[in-house]
Amino acid sequence: MATNFLVHEKIWFDKFKYDDAERKFYEQMNGPVAASSRQENGASVILRDIARARENIQKSLAGSSGPGASSGPSGDHSELIVRIASLEVENQNLRGVVQDLQQAIARLEARLSTLEKSSPTHRATAPQTQHVSPMRQAEPPAKKVATPAEDDEDNDIDLFGSEEEEEDKEAARLREERLRQYAEKKARKPSLVAKSSILLDVKPWDDETDMAQLEACVRSIQLDGLVWGGSKLVPVGYGIRKLQIQCVVEDDKVGTDLLEEEITKFEEHVQSVDIAAFNKI
Repeated sequence: MATNFLVHEKIWFDKFKYDDAERKFYEQMNGPVAASSRQENGASVILRDIARARENIQKSLAGSSGPGASSGPSGDHSELIVRIASLEVENQNLRGVVQDLQQAIARLEARLSTLEKSSPTHRATAPQTQHVSPMRQAEPPAKKVATPAEDDEDNDIDLFGSEEEEEDKEAARLREERLRQYAEKKARKPSLVAKSSILLDVKPWDDETDMAQLEACVRSIQLDGLVWGGSKLVPVGYGIRKLQIQCVVEDDKVGTDLLEEEITKFEEHVQSVDIAAFNKI
């Protein structure tokens, strides 16, 4: 009989259902309490905010500042007085600056008027512009027939005037004066003279030639721009010696061809003339 009772009993097999029912029961018991507490807290906060707002409105209507303010009506009036005083000082300063600017402008206007009165010819006038229609073509002016009397008057008038002729003469005189001064300056300036140093080899006919006489013949040549220098005898061979002589010549006056021609004129003593060295000075 007990066995049959246990067979039909489902408590142990449906235990999770009872557990869920128990959890829901406790949740239902605790849930409404928490929600109501939260609602009460939210309502109390709203009521406090409304009360605070009403208090602030009443204070503002009564002329006092809101909560947390550090000054009352007397402090606001003192602050306004200070600001008004600073604005008055600033206004006075601005008035002084404006007066200084007005005085400066008055001085400038007086100076400008003085300058315009002192130099009236320098005042520039704007040229008047003439409007010309783009579709209208300008007509050529009619030629006026000149009478003989007017022709005579025109011939008497000097269109170019004598002033231009005087200016041309003055310019020509100045140009001639400058050219003359330049020529004089150039004449006074010493010009550089190109010179050359030449070493000549003068060869005799044989060893019996009198070398002293040969040198005397060479030095006897006197030309403008020719200066003889030192000399020596240089042995050539077989008892024959040649004359090496130095000279300085001006390039524009004496050339090497002229020297060779003058030296070879002494045919009794000179066989040939060679240039051993040639240097510009």
